[in-house]
Amino acid sequence: MSIWKPLLGAVKRQTQLAACLILSPLLLSACGGGAQPAVPAANAAGGATVISISGAFALFPMVTVWTEEYAKLNPNVTFDVQAGGAGKGMTDVLSGAADIAMLSREARQEELDQGSFLVPVTIDAVVGTFNADNPHVEQILAHGITPEEAHRIWISGETTTWAQWLGTGDERINVYTRSDSAGAAEMWAKFANGEAQEELQGTAVNGDPGLAEAVRQDALGIGFNNIGFTYDPTNGTPNAGLLVIPIDLNNNGQIDPDEAFYSTRDEITQAIADEIYPFPPARVLYLVTKGTPSPAIQEFYRWVLTDGQAFVHDAGYVALTQERLVDALSLLNDGQ
Repeated sequence: MSIWKPLLGAVKRQTQLAACLILSPLLLSACGGGAQPAVPAANAAGGATVISISGAFALFPMVTVWTEEYAKLNPNVTFDVQAGGAGKGMTDVLSGAADIAMLSREARQEELDQGSFLVPVTIDAVVGTFNADNPHVEQILAHGITPEEAHRIWISGETTTWAQWLGTGDERINVYTRSDSAGAAEMWAKFANGEAQEELQGTAVNGDPGLAEAVRQDALGIGFNNIGFTYDPTNGTPNAGLLVIPIDLNNNGQIDPDEAFYSTRDEITQAIADEIYPFPPARVLYLVTKGTPSPAIQEFYRWVLTDGQAFVHDAGYVALTQERLVDALSLLNDGQ
């Protein structure tokens, strides 16, 4: 099942993005306008319920699929889904500008103190990326990266050339990171033995699509992306111009056969499901409301956690375990 026809339409409808979203060939360029007030789910006009959703790029493709499928079954429910980063989503939901936030990290204490109600819905991961035309492509794929090496590149700044990382090439590494408050950046910082996005150095670019495009345009560039913006949804291979930096799991200075699972989206999602790919940068993704979800949102959540899980694999995500699904449904029941 291709998710990108509805996704392209959803991107065109966005009006809250702060900058152009560019990810050729997956997404068309789209520029944001001024922020629009949310229509609360409780304000049903003419018998219709409108649910506004804002936040993480990581969840945007999956939530686009879920909302369109749910609306087919419930034509009285309309969704407005807009990506803008996890931080923006949480700000929107806690301020009342959106009904639901898409969150790609754990909630912070100050967000919990304001009444954040988190429901886990799926799992994905962040991966390191580099330009497919990099002159050291063979060395990168053979050597991979460790958390310590990522720390020296993105956080401490000790590693500045390809020779310092790979032992070859004295060119400078062009490092990219996210400018918007992003769960992907926080997960990459934690993988790199850091704690927060603010620790990451490099040229800061807005959004998942923008970061992918920046690396795709720079032969010596490296960055990181959610897997949904790294792999082509039509054939499951890395997007044109991008390759994934493999993780040296056993820290032996090379990528062994059992560590080489990046050729296709199905390979890496299976590695995530098997918990071979590390957490972080893999992580659970959440939908968040301020306080207990309204009845309309609770019904949507229940569908996501039951019938909606059937769409997870084809959209390039990892399904929650049965135990976690049961716990999430119990959380909804307790919140009633």
